[in-house]
Amino acid sequence: MMSTIATTAEAPAAATPSAPRFAEATKVWARIGLLSFGGPAGQIALMHKELVEERRWIGEQRFLHALNYCMLLPGPEAQQLAIYIGWLMHRTAGGLVAGILFVLPGALVMLALSILYALYHDLPLLAAVFLGVKAAVLAVVVEALLRIGRRALKNAAMVATAIAAFAGIYLLHLPFPLIILLAGLAGWIGSRRAPGLFTTGGHGTNKPAPEAKGVIDLMFERGALAHSDPSWRRAVRVLAVWLPIWLGPVLLVWLLTGSSSVWTQMGAFFSTMAVVTFGGAYAVLAYVAQAAVEGFGWLAPGEMVDGLGLAETTPGPLILVLQFVGFLAGYRAPWGLDPLLAGCLGALLTVWVTFAPCFLWIFLGAPYVEALRSNKAISAALAAITAAVVGVIMNLTLWFALHVLFREMRGLDLFGITLDLPVFASLDWRTALLAAGAMIAMLRFKTGMLPTLAVCAIVGIAIAQLGAG
Repeated sequence: MMSTIATTAEAPAAATPSAPRFAEATKVWARIGLLSFGGPAGQIALMHKELVEERRWIGEQRFLHALNYCMLLPGPEAQQLAIYIGWLMHRTAGGLVAGILFVLPGALVMLALSILYALYHDLPLLAAVFLGVKAAVLAVVVEALLRIGRRALKNAAMVATAIAAFAGIYLLHLPFPLIILLAGLAGWIGSRRAPGLFTTGGHGTNKPAPEAKGVIDLMFERGALAHSDPSWRRAVRVLAVWLPIWLGPVLLVWLLTGSSSVWTQMGAFFSTMAVVTFGGAYAVLAYVAQAAVEGFGWLAPGEMVDGLGLAETTPGPLILVLQFVGFLAGYRAPWGLDPLLAGCLGALLTVWVTFAPCFLWIFLGAPYVEALRSNKAISAALAAITAAVVGVIMNLTLWFALHVLFREMRGLDLFGITLDLPVFASLDWRTALLAAGAMIAMLRFKTGMLPTLAVCAIVGIAIAQLGAG
């Protein structure tokens, strides 16, 4: 990929991309929102392809720098990256459109699936569709992991960081924030002792590879992005606007329904999740499941995994699994309302308090991150964090593959370390064949994401019908 970028960088000035109009950018953000399957790895890879490789709206290094910052934040990093880039190009309105359109298609699909699940979750046809789609999503995740890995792991130090992060989270069960902290510290120290190790542009050398400048990079050179300059006055305005937007509905629900209502419980609980969800949906799945099942009684055992399976088949962030929890909580405790209406309100409240803070983190912190972009120590720390996140995504890919391909797992204690291993006799050969076919189609023949999903869903239905016959 770097050779392609280098060639583009040497192209004549006539090939310089032009700044997109707001309407054009809106169409692209809508396209990304509709196609953002495959979890954060797939979504980030999709944005890289659309915004860096094809349209050249942002250069490789600035894209990675923004991604590194988003990795440090709680919540869905892919959506925050979209907000960041939209904000750079078209200020607050651009960030709002990018962030909303990234979530909206998936939220609508997830709401529809939640309704179907509540009413018809035992319907064989839906189970057959999900059989095929899950297999296709596994191929999407693997392809995205390879794509982001090639981009971020430029030398042996980066590869070692990714492997260490994978071992830390898979073998030692270290918390995600600790892994990020250790990776950042390693990059910061490495920048002082061996500056060439932790760079996103080089291949183990001190000299970064040539890069094609994007629209945003050229706008910075012309001084056309004054809104990206850090300002304490601006930061205070952002806090004064976005804290009430985020927490206002929670306060209103508390005043209208009381502290013990399911609405107040959901608002408070998911607002807290929005602050501590480092590592995405997988990192908080166990905690949310325990609280929702045992603490609040919103879900039955096992339904959280069903919700994650639904979230895996929709566009948008995987953290939309929380919307599924919010829907079932409202549906089963309607507080005098129609159950479906109560479920929809629960889903809306959950989505609001989960995603509203993402805009706050970006609008508040992005100007300072851009100001620190030239700081080599900070850039090296963020580059090391990106490498560590590749290792974390490797763990997520393995987790998803095991749970898609095998019906049963067992724990193995080895020198004080507990490993989750598959029961090979429980292999689902149907899913394995579909996943293998999807990987061949995407990796070998470069078949698109949506055609692969559609074909796998159809084949899943056919397999189910043959089995029933």
